[in-house]
Amino acid sequence: MKTFGLIGYPLEHSYSKFYFTEKFNKEGIEARYENFSLPNLDNIKTILSQNQLNGFNVTIPFKESIIHLLDDIDIDAKKIGAVNCVKISNNQLIGYNTDMIGFEKSFLPFISAIQSPKKALVFGTGGANKAVLYILEKHQIPFLQVSRNEILNGITYADIDEKIMQEYSILINTTPVGMYPKVEEVLPLPFHLISDNHFVYDLVYNPEKSKLLSIAENQGAQIKNGLEMLHIQAEEAWKIFEEQ
Repeated sequence: MKTFGLIGYPLEHSYSKFYFTEKFNKEGIEARYENFSLPNLDNIKTILSQNQLNGFNVTIPFKESIIHLLDDIDIDAKKIGAVNCVKISNNQLIGYNTDMIGFEKSFLPFISAIQSPKKALVFGTGGANKAVLYILEKHQIPFLQVSRNEILNGITYADIDEKIMQEYSILINTTPVGMYPKVEEVLPLPFHLISDNHFVYDLVYNPEKSKLLSIAENQGAQIKNGLEMLHIQAEEAWKIFEEQ
């Protein structure tokens, strides 16, 4: 029986094991899926060997740091600079990024009602953020990155004012803020400036409606969580795992 898994830390929030286990049962696939909650990647080679993994998904905080352990990397994942899917073939670790497909297919229909120009504020600078920026660039959607600390070509949360909120109708959270179990956490945004002109996309999917989305919805904004993105990227990862 083939074995697949998820590597990250922590993993209390993740639906991946449930999703793949249910998929295997429904489709009669002889495989199992396990969670590997690791505080670091020091013992990753041992874990892969002991569990005879055929492939694994990667989540917070290892989407970037996993790259230096790979034997090869897909061209898109290399351009993005982050990996969330690793296939193991002939003892070779090959990295891919299916987050970009999941985000693209779930995000574009969500913002289709926006009148031009479409411009996005993107919160966060981690591995998931890189896939989001890749898709925004692909579809020529201007964006401005927001971080707690000063970054090149970006701003801090304290810099967000009324002018910026009027200019950017799309708000995208790529951080884990508000994710289970810390469901009361929320980004330090000027929520009074969110209106029915805004479309708020939160990659967090557990809980189904993060505090960010709840507040934005109460302000009249259109909202969407990251659950559909999760499903799409998982199916894309499975296609990669199945390839011989």
